[in-house]
Amino acid sequence: MIRSTNERRQSGQASWTAEFAAWFRALEKSFPKERRLFEDPFAVRFICTPLQAATQFARLPFIGRIVPMLLDRFGPGARTSGVARTRLIDDHLTHALEQGINQVVILGSGFDSRAYRIPRMRNVRVFEVDQPHTLSAKRKKLAGLLGQLPTSVTFVETDLNVQQLERTLSAAGFDPSQPAFFIWEGVTQYLTEQAVDSTLRFISTTAPGSFLLFTYVHQHAIKQLAADKKTRRIHRLLERIGEPWTFGMLPEQLPAYLEARGLVLVEDVNAVTYRRRYLNPEGPHLAGYPFYRAALVQVKQREAEPQIRFFRTYFS
Repeated sequence: MIRSTNERRQSGQASWTAEFAAWFRALEKSFPKERRLFEDPFAVRFICTPLQAATQFARLPFIGRIVPMLLDRFGPGARTSGVARTRLIDDHLTHALEQGINQVVILGSGFDSRAYRIPRMRNVRVFEVDQPHTLSAKRKKLAGLLGQLPTSVTFVETDLNVQQLERTLSAAGFDPSQPAFFIWEGVTQYLTEQAVDSTLRFISTTAPGSFLLFTYVHQHAIKQLAADKKTRRIHRLLERIGEPWTFGMLPEQLPAYLEARGLVLVEDVNAVTYRRRYLNPEGPHLAGYPFYRAALVQVKQREAEPQIRFFRTYFS
């Protein structure tokens, strides 16, 4: 029986979407080492017992292939988009750290494990922002895995739909005068329009040279989710767990939307593009949902264009 997210919150558990995202990452270990997009040894420990069992089964030779195959059949492109965007963000983040960024803010961090699995993250200040029930569940898991939580990581309890990020983040020690790299993965579609707007406006006030990499869902897909027979089962699942999609964007309007909020678009790619970038370009995964998107954005600055051009060249 699948319990709703509200029921899970009352029992101190994280949301289903946080667990599903971790499950997708955990399943990467079922592939040959040379085929994996990343190594996330923490992911399997963040998921519930049934998903852990399915992950272990997936690692069996030959027969284990059934697990990702069935998952991809239920939600074509969901898993592959999830792991490809994880690698996309990892690459952009690593490059930013190499360029001297020393603050990283993970919005809606869920069971994100970048602060613990990417070596360079140990030398920077990391702020994990999420709702109290999710951070509480994460702290307990990490305490069991690491023994002691790293002092470089600060957990910031914030519900972006009802609280101002500027206040909670500043109170936690974030320095807006220093460039930062913001990660906002798999979150915006669950927020209100006002919450997305206020968050973007705050990020635009941080130091020049700051970057934001966020994901979003095409607005048309949200409107058609329940009507299209190809996505109806996803709509039913989201409704059942109490985490429906509420916000989307139009790619053609994104540059102007960001410009009005003091931000400059560097790159905006759909799921097919970034799956092709990291997975077999001839594989069946490219036939999956195209409406997941990822955008890299920079805070406006006078000399921004040369740096933006470099990012575009580096990741093209």
